[in-house]
Amino acid sequence: MLKGFVFDLDGVITDTARYHYEAWKHVAQEEAGITINESVNEQLKGLSRMDSLETILKFGHKENRYTDTEKAVMASEKNDYYLKLIKNMTPKDILPGMKDFLKALHEAGYRASIASASKNAPTIIDRLGLTTSFDGIVDPSLLKKGKPDPEIFERAAELLQFDNSEVVGLEDASAGIAGINAAGQFSVGIGDKTILKDADLIFPSTADVDLKAIEKAFNDQNN
Repeated sequence: MLKGFVFDLDGVITDTARYHYEAWKHVAQEEAGITINESVNEQLKGLSRMDSLETILKFGHKENRYTDTEKAVMASEKNDYYLKLIKNMTPKDILPGMKDFLKALHEAGYRASIASASKNAPTIIDRLGLTTSFDGIVDPSLLKKGKPDPEIFERAAELLQFDNSEVVGLEDASAGIAGINAAGQFSVGIGDKTILKDADLIFPSTADVDLKAIEKAFNDQNN
């Protein structure tokens, strides 16, 4: 029986990817002399802050040049720059259709939580005016592994006090879909069907996400 929904944040509820990209581009150039492009940015989607930094350093062939302390400083600088960029976010930054979808969930009696690798998720949710829409937000600093490991999605289900089989997970990245599937949850992909081909159900965009379609697909799979 479907009881709850677990949401990724970036690309599902709002789009902070451009802010992350600008912040990483700034720090990579200033601190490591690495110029990143959009293809590198695509690889960063869904990764933790430190995993993103490691990916960038590997791209620039400097993965072994810095100590853990120096890497921590760079990651902190990226976050400080990012926080400046997201300072002006408002409810207008909620992706198309998601405000109505969250309202529909609430009216139908479903509970929801956030499974994002971003440590700034509570701040962003607050700026979007959606704090009351969610029953919990996973703290990624307490996790042992990042996506595609299922841990973050399992924790998000635990916050709702539901079994994984009673939960739907929504993601826009293949690593996230892999994590949802590994957790034993019903996976909903938002975006390119060739990239998200392993999802149980796929919508082309956030504007297309439909509760009745999800309920039907979930029930069809579980009956």
